Amino acid sequence: MSSRQDIKDGADFEHSLRGLVYTDVLGWIDMGHARGDDVEDLRRQFMQGEGSGRDYYVVMYRQDMYITKFCTRLGIGRFARWEIKRGRDMQDINRMMLAMMMSTALNFEDLQSYRLFNWYTDSGFSGEDLVSDLFGFYRAIRPGFYTDQVKPVSYESALRRWDYYGAIGTFKNRGFKPIIFPDPDDPCVKHEPYIAELPMFMKWLYPWDDFTSGIVNVLTENGTAFGYTGMR
Repeated sequence: MSSRQDIKDGADFEHSLRGLVYTDVLGWIDMGHARGDDVEDLRRQFMQGEGSGRDYYVVMYRQDMYITKFCTRLGIGRFARWEIKRGRDMQDINRMMLAMMMSTALNFEDLQSYRLFNWYTDSGFSGEDLVSDLFGFYRAIRPGFYTDQVKPVSYESALRRWDYYGAIGTFKNRGFKPIIFPDPDDPCVKHEPYIAELPMFMKWLYPWDDFTSGIVNVLTENGTAFGYTGMR
């Protein structure tokens, strides 16, 4: 659940690990979603499986949220588990990771939309979530600097958009394309949000779709994970 207080200056884009940054190319980006740690962990599982010597190995991808209430921390999330036939190259692995991420992200956003969580968060399919997940994926498999590609804006420019259009959580986005919010101070554009196309660096890979050859066996498509931690 993002708030106005989460907004960061685009000048710190490459080093921000959390908060919101507005970009001209991808709209609002949740830098926590865009870290790519989940993708790096999944890739390690693939690499370990490929080096295991076994005919098949299992990988799991998950997304979680945490609710802190009454000195306890409750975690809930969605996960997918796939059995993979060993012998995959990096192109196959990247496509499999993309498919696992995209399907699990959609299931996780759907989970957050349940009435059970409405008291806590408006984050289900919040306008920035899925595109941030996708950006984090490409950022993880091709590390580098992306400022020139996504064009983050200044803190002041981001605040103008938030104050003019409203909280990003009120804009629901069930796809991976970005919602763009034109600068309210620009007299040459129409001041209405719109869905934009993804840049080429986020479209070159297609998610894995071969589920009949025996290369991938989906063990769990939409699992629910729980966690509980007591707080002192």
